[in-house]
Amino acid sequence: MKTSISTRLFLAVLSTALFVALAMGVADSWSFARGFLGYLNELAVARMESVEPRFVEHYRQQGDWVSVRGNPETWFELTRPDDDSEWPPEARPMPVSDLTGAVFRISLLDERGRLVMGFAEVGADAVRQPLQLDGRTVGWLAMTPFQSVTEVGGQRLLRNQLQASLSIGALAVLLAALIAWWVARRLLAPVRRVAAATHRLAAGDYGERVAVDSRDEVGQLARDFNRLAHTLERNEQMRRAFMADVSHELRTPLSVLRGELEALEDGVRRLDGESLHSLQTEVAMLGQLVDDLYELSLADVGALTYRKSALDVAEQLRIAVAMFRERLAKRRIDLELQLPERPLPVFADAGRLQQLFGNLLENSLRYTHAGGRLRIVAQEAAEAVSIDFLDSAPGVDERHLPRLFERFYRGEASRSRTSGGAGLGLAICLSIVEAHGGSLSARPSPLGGLWLNIALPRGAH
Repeated sequence: MKTSISTRLFLAVLSTALFVALAMGVADSWSFARGFLGYLNELAVARMESVEPRFVEHYRQQGDWVSVRGNPETWFELTRPDDDSEWPPEARPMPVSDLTGAVFRISLLDERGRLVMGFAEVGADAVRQPLQLDGRTVGWLAMTPFQSVTEVGGQRLLRNQLQASLSIGALAVLLAALIAWWVARRLLAPVRRVAAATHRLAAGDYGERVAVDSRDEVGQLARDFNRLAHTLERNEQMRRAFMADVSHELRTPLSVLRGELEALEDGVRRLDGESLHSLQTEVAMLGQLVDDLYELSLADVGALTYRKSALDVAEQLRIAVAMFRERLAKRRIDLELQLPERPLPVFADAGRLQQLFGNLLENSLRYTHAGGRLRIVAQEAAEAVSIDFLDSAPGVDERHLPRLFERFYRGEASRSRTSGGAGLGLAICLSIVEAHGGSLSARPSPLGGLWLNIALPRGAH
């Protein structure tokens, strides 16, 4: 039978409280009994010591214990309570020790330890007090201690004490039961809610959330669960969008290829240079998409290789811009490159930097209107090298800027392939920059288009 955590917690707290209460009751009863008997024995010893001078004086006068042996009247005179002038004889109270029978447990022994008068059963545990006269031991007074409470009043006191201990223990157990019930019901209720929500989350309900009504560890658990659920929900949305985007991006070039091939097969279109160029263009686009997806998958698992070395960012920019000058000129895009005279040293992979700059130049080439401008500025900034790509219209709405680096996302409203690629270029750029310990951000350009800023750490890292 499965037992809930609330039941186990309740039983654990209740069992602990019950054990502690019983242990305290037993220990209290044992301690009281021993203390009570010890108290009675101490009273008896004190009673014996109080009459010791009388026995010494009696021996001084008589010279032996003959007058005491077998003489109850003499024994009573020697063991009676001390006189108290404040009390009349008929109202004089008896000592507490006499009320407990101490006077009946006193024994008189001669100098050899033989019984003279009093309690006959003097054991080895009896408390012995020597009677000394002029430095000589003339006898012994012995007090046999209590071994158990036999006197009625003492038994009643012990019984009342035990009943009080049991009552207190029962009250403690009742309070422990109430506290255990409150803990199990109140403190574990949020845990049960998180457990139920986790079960629904595991079943695929990624919109599940739990209410956070505390700031303790349980509240932190609820907040962590909500963050986990949000992350899983977002990842699921991204997975579905990714599958839809990949299907869309693959379907378009494949459809074009199939249409071209069917046209060639049916004789609608002749196999000439133009048709071959169209097929080659679609195959190249399809190949580029596959390459980008493969590179992003490697970046996700950290398998992209980087061969870093000390190099000059300015020189790498000159090389990248030189490869795009002709294409930019064909679109009548004015290129402005601003580089400092001194080197801009970074510790990076030259090939990955060329890929980074190439993707950014390609992005500006695709999305900048003909006759526009592209400004590239590189400079030192604090502990980093700052590289800015600023292009002219069209711009990107500010609400789209945070999503520009998501895969398959385009800032434009349409998904026309004539003006853009698959939407993977900036995602690849971000992974390259982050692999170098830098950052990549986007904001509106003062030229009317998009402003992309790269910050790479200076020196060797």
